[in-house]
Amino acid sequence: MTKAHNKENIYDVIYEVVRAIPKGRVSSYGAVAAAIGAKSGARVVGYAMNNCTGVKPKVPAHRVVNRNGLLTGKHHFETETRMEELLKKEGIKVKDDKVVDFEKIFWDPLTELGL
Repeated sequence: MTKAHNKENIYDVIYEVVRAIPKGRVSSYGAVAAAIGAKSGARVVGYAMNNCTGVKPKVPAHRVVNRNGLLTGKHHFETETRMEELLKKEGIKVKDDKVVDFEKIFWDPLTELGL
């Protein structure tokens, strides 16, 4: 199997986890990485989110933020405000590029999916 195939397969697994994040909740790059068994793979999750445009079914990349609730991936959306707009549409409050009440709405895939 080539490296490209490995990357595609890991991205598919990441996308599955991210698709499970419910509306109105957020997770972190590190939490998603831990859920797939790649505890130090937060960057890989970030790369996967950057490459999910056009993937079917859709991947709610806007629900993945950094470990402090910051919208660090906002620069990879159509506009710099799009990530925040999508979160707000789901009832998530954002202030100064940070999810308000991050700890309360944080969705941990290890716990929620029973992994």
